[in-house]
Amino acid sequence: MFRLARFLKHYKAQSVFGPLFKLTEAVFELLVPVVMAKMIDTGVKNGDRTYIYHSGAILVLLGVLGLTASLTAQFFAARASTGFGTELRNALFKHINTLSFKELDKYGTPSLVTRMTNDCDQVQTGVNMILRLFLRSPFIVVGAVVMGLTISVKLTLIFLIASPVLALIIFAIIKKTVVLYKTTQQKLDRASTLTRESLTGARVIRAFSRQKDETESFEKNSDELYVNQLISGKIAALMNPFTYVVVNLAIIAIIWYGGKSVNVGNITQGEVIALVNYMNQILLALVALANLIVIITKAQASAVRINEVFDTQTTISDGKGVTPADTDTAIEFRDVCFSYYASSDDALEHISFSAKKGETVGIIGATGSGKSTLVNLIPRFYDAVSGEVIVNGHNVRDYTLNTLRSDIGIVSQKAVLFKGTIRDNMRWRDKGATDEQIEKALMISQSLDFVKEKPGYLDSKILQGGRNLSGGQRQRLTIARALVGEPDILILDDSSSALDLATDARLRKAIRENTDNMTVIIVSQRISSVRNADKILVLDDGRLAGTGTHSSLLDSCEVYREICRSQGIETGERGAE
Repeated sequence: MFRLARFLKHYKAQSVFGPLFKLTEAVFELLVPVVMAKMIDTGVKNGDRTYIYHSGAILVLLGVLGLTASLTAQFFAARASTGFGTELRNALFKHINTLSFKELDKYGTPSLVTRMTNDCDQVQTGVNMILRLFLRSPFIVVGAVVMGLTISVKLTLIFLIASPVLALIIFAIIKKTVVLYKTTQQKLDRASTLTRESLTGARVIRAFSRQKDETESFEKNSDELYVNQLISGKIAALMNPFTYVVVNLAIIAIIWYGGKSVNVGNITQGEVIALVNYMNQILLALVALANLIVIITKAQASAVRINEVFDTQTTISDGKGVTPADTDTAIEFRDVCFSYYASSDDALEHISFSAKKGETVGIIGATGSGKSTLVNLIPRFYDAVSGEVIVNGHNVRDYTLNTLRSDIGIVSQKAVLFKGTIRDNMRWRDKGATDEQIEKALMISQSLDFVKEKPGYLDSKILQGGRNLSGGQRQRLTIARALVGEPDILILDDSSSALDLATDARLRKAIRENTDNMTVIIVSQRISSVRNADKILVLDDGRLAGTGTHSSLLDSCEVYREICRSQGIETGERGAE
């Protein structure tokens, strides 16, 4: 929690005034029993109505002043905690966006979402309660004991006995619930994971009629979460009965011994009432402190999880900054090896090849052979474990990320579009792209015809994730988006899987005819998509099984021939389609 206090730096005044006004409220609260005691001992005892009215007016004034101080304190605390939460979320979101795919794989999307939402909320609530109660509750306890001592030292000994007993009960209960609260956060993480999987994979789940299994899995986690919260709730519920038993026993003792002291004239009746009130104030303050500690415990557990993300530094950072060299070679892999996070097996082993500017390179292989992994190393989504990835004459590690990625247009396997207009989505690579540039990209990607049919044309709305488009339309628009700005390198990572063969062929022809000096990398499982490439890389279980043209690979690569046979292509064929 203390490590996150830096996000309060713009709210220092509110962080000071909030507790200060709470202490002011506490002072007014501690004065109330004193006024009541004098009202009883002087006004009620002597039948002095004027004194009673005067004391009543003072009590009302103290109540109004206390309420005003409390509302002011809560206003400052709310301002500070809300500002803290906003800055924390912004900083966490910004930090997550600096992480490479390696770190994102480590945590997983559901866990990061939970930390961004639930954990940040818990910490924000903790800050709010600390500003409001952290100083007030101990001050009330100490102040009540001090005020009691001014009335009767002997009777205040009851306070000194009851207060530690109350504190012991409260902290024993808290100790039992702390572990349960941490487990609850883990169960919430699991619930987020299951929810995300069920929603994103809804079509698959229904296609295989696995709704019942998914429901049972979610219900099992929910039941465990319920049981965990129920146990912690039952333990926490013991706090009130146990503490009230101790307080009531203390009040009985005060009234018993106080009555005797009144009889002998050591104290007055009003002072006994004041002591009872102070005892109740101690109870309420300790209960509030206990609740505060529970909230702080939850906030601390959440703060640890948030700090874990902040402590995770990206393994991919900007290089020293170089400009592309004047070279004919656009991409070169030199003995590159790569493995994913927490995996002992290499996803790529000793990959070496080069691609000249203007060349089209096809990458083909079985599922899981490392095709996407290979192209993800070019824009530095991941860094190679060993070897070098060279782009335009320099190691990719030497470029700033903006410089490197500004020259690369990449279309991933999953077509991702964002809520907004078609024009907004097309301008992701180049914010200043003109409508003519966008139309050219739409034409090359075979998207122009269906976009023209949309109401509003380029101003046609796209729903989140492109839900109002078909799979093929989404893929073609993502290809168009990558083409806007005419990147030096275009990577199509199995981005035409939803297209029919005729549209795929027209797309490849348009890219070939309209992209001067652009290096195009086509990742596909279709022979028809790569057979006309200048160079084809054949991957097999992370290794380069063959490199060459379609004709040469039919002669030299058994893996390629097997892929051709599986797709009904005669291995005796040579040349283009």
